[in-house]
This record gives sequence, structure tokens and C-alpha cells, in this order.
Amino acid sequence: MSGIEKSPALEDWIGRTATERDTLDPRPANLMQSILPVGGELATGDALPPLWNWLYFHSPQPLDALGRDGHPKKGGFLPPVRLPRRMWAGGRFEFADDLRIGDDILKQSRILNVATKSGRTGALCFVTVEHRYVRDDQTIWREEHDIVYREDPAPDQPLPAPVPAPQDFTDRETITPSIVMLFRYSALTFNGHRIHYDREYARNVEGYPDLVFHGPLTATFLAEFARRRSSGRMSTFKYRAVSPLFDTASFGIFLNREDGHTTAWACRPDGHLAMRAEATFE
Repeated sequence: MSGIEKSPALEDWIGRTATERDTLDPRPANLMQSILPVGGELATGDALPPLWNWLYFHSPQPLDALGRDGHPKKGGFLPPVRLPRRMWAGGRFEFADDLRIGDDILKQSRILNVATKSGRTGALCFVTVEHRYVRDDQTIWREEHDIVYREDPAPDQPLPAPVPAPQDFTDRETITPSIVMLFRYSALTFNGHRIHYDREYARNVEGYPDLVFHGPLTATFLAEFARRRSSGRMSTFKYRAVSPLFDTASFGIFLNREDGHTTAWACRPDGHLAMRAEATFE
């Protein structure tokens, strides 16, 4: 069956909510600067850089409550999708104001949509989650996060066709990852997904050629690059993963800057597109 449809069982999760509260302590942000430095030491009252909210609001589960991939088992807040592989597909941010180090923030989460689809590589399920970051009853940041679940790869499954990257750019940088960078970002974001540190699992279970570089970290590199090279305060940021980056292979990040609007992308070592993003500034 082709096209998008909603499973009645999974549809029941639409509208489900959850809340968490956290204080934006300076320590995680300053530890993050060992991966992606943004300047001097961050202190109470300083603005939290865009996308660094992922350093906070962790709800650790007991080890026996985890699935095979290291994520919490599905069926709690997230719907009980039976497809085994989980991927961070993309997202959108709206920044009404700055979150600041030291803020006490309420994170309000809601399942916006659940949709299943049969594609060229098999069954897929897309889940969109909204997160609102609230200070003093005001939504300061709003995020929509897209998750895709998919089947395990067949041994003879063809690789997706690569997407050519744009050739025109105003700015570029090279990112040279390391195993320590992968480890530190997993630790700082309390991300137990085994594709980022368990090479045998990544290869033999999920079918990747090597460890997978974190999609959220790629998005964070793009957001920070856009912020440094553009003028004004970032008001929106959206990104979409196109194809994975792997292990410690160097990759390029690129920008096209215009007044108030910046496009950004990450390029695999073979020159094809890994992630695309857009940011607006005011």
C-alpha cells in the first residue's frame, strides 16, 4: 500500500503530553564547549546557544527499560511503533527570546502527528513531537522534532541515491570529528543510541558501514556556523537529515548568506548532501 495513512492504534498517541523541568546549569554548556566552542566560559545570565537545549531535560530510564538500540522502550510517551530502527529526521525551531544560563525552564511536550508509509525500502513511521520551553508562563523556544522509524535493512537492499550538494556558497568550514567527540556528545546529551558508539551493532544490526555521526550535532554545527557568520538574533532554524555522516571522516559545512536569511548544509566526504538547514535573523 502506498501513500500516507494513520494506524488507528498509533493514532491514539496523537495529543499525548509530557512535562519536564530543568535548570539550565552552566556546567553542561561549558562542557559542550570542549566540542563546539562559542567563546568564553558561559555563566548565569548568558544566552544559551541555539540547539543547546538538547544538553538538558534528561529522564534516565533503568537499563531493563531500554530497547535493543539503547533508547527507552516505546509505548510510554512515544507510540509503540513496531519498526525497530529509529532515526532523527529533522526539526524546526522558533526562538521568541533567549533561554539563559540559570533559567528554570518547563519543557512541555506533545505528540503532534503519527503517520505510516510504505516506501521503496519498506515500511516507515513518522512521528512529530512538539516541545515548548517555557519561562514564567511564556514560551521562549518552540521546537518540532521529526522522528522516523523503519525496518531493518535487507542484505540486498540498494543504497539510496545520493543527493547532490549545492555548488554556490559564501562561507565554508571543515569539521574533523574524533571518537572522543562522538563519545562526549553522547555523554552530554545522555544519548544511549548504540549506532554512535557500538561499531558491531551499527554494522551488523542496523546495516550502517560504520559508527553514525550524531545528526543533532551536525545540526548544531550548522546553527552555530550560521549564527557566527550572520548578523542579528536567530529567530528560526529548520534542518532536515538527507544521508548519514560516519565515524571520524571529515566533512564540510557551507553557507549562503543573504540579508536576514541564511541557508546551510553539510556535505559528505564524497561531496553529496548530508543535511540541509535554513535560519532567519532579526
